[in-house]
Amino acid sequence: MDTSQLLKTVSFIEMGARERAFALLDPGSGHELIGPFERMKSPWLEPQGIAAQADDGVVVAKGSIGGQPAVVLAIEGSFQGGSLGEVGGAKIAGSLELAAEDNRRGVPTRAVLLLETGGVRLQEANLGLAAIAEIHAAIADLRRHQPVVAVVAGTVGCFGGMSVAAALCSYLVVTREARVGLNGPQVIEQEAGIEEYDSRDRPFIWSLSGGEQRFRTGLADRYVEDDAAGIAATVRELFAQGVPAQHRDQRIGEFLDLLARVDTARQPDGAYARAAFGKGN
Repeated sequence: MDTSQLLKTVSFIEMGARERAFALLDPGSGHELIGPFERMKSPWLEPQGIAAQADDGVVVAKGSIGGQPAVVLAIEGSFQGGSLGEVGGAKIAGSLELAAEDNRRGVPTRAVLLLETGGVRLQEANLGLAAIAEIHAAIADLRRHQPVVAVVAGTVGCFGGMSVAAALCSYLVVTREARVGLNGPQVIEQEAGIEEYDSRDRPFIWSLSGGEQRFRTGLADRYVEDDAAGIAATVRELFAQGVPAQHRDQRIGEFLDLLARVDTARQPDGAYARAAFGKGN
């Protein structure tokens, strides 16, 4: 990227969830649903001595993308690590369910998930897990009608049950700064030991679960620069492609074959993962 292009770039990562959501919608088309002034916040945090947020860390923006009806669901990674509880999860699941219902009524509503999340909120564990399960079901329902696009930009990454949501989406867009994994580095280190996975070794972590690696190993569909306009253009391109012939989670046999070839006796690194799962380069 040359200097003149860099000066025109607007960082998507440095935006908050609300800015990110509206950056993807067609200019002037968006409005927020269930916003902070409606005070739909978690009832479970304050009794535990944790300050709640008025929108529970989830932004729902309705408008259009490429001239077609769309809803963008953005998780605020700076609030409780982007964790999902009862209210935020219900906002996402309900929006996806309504988008699917729109499609059944002939309104081709699209959906984008902006995922900066560690997964379920531990303070609301069972309620959060139930909400995430409803999100999974809603994605599977909507993607029969319209593509569902997920974007993981940084800096929180996408982990836990919401990494499953990302995998269920029709397309996944990542940046270099993104990370995607079922378990976060600290959880892996806690369970398997620092010799297996050092959560402080950032180059090692990104070499296995970073955005570029996830793209090179076929677990993400687009690898993009941290540029709001570029990410918005990529999302529009993916919607124009339509629903893929086969979603990633439907390629079970292919991935099981790849896993069967993995040598679990050796310490994994980025090069070995690319060799085992990769697209080539």
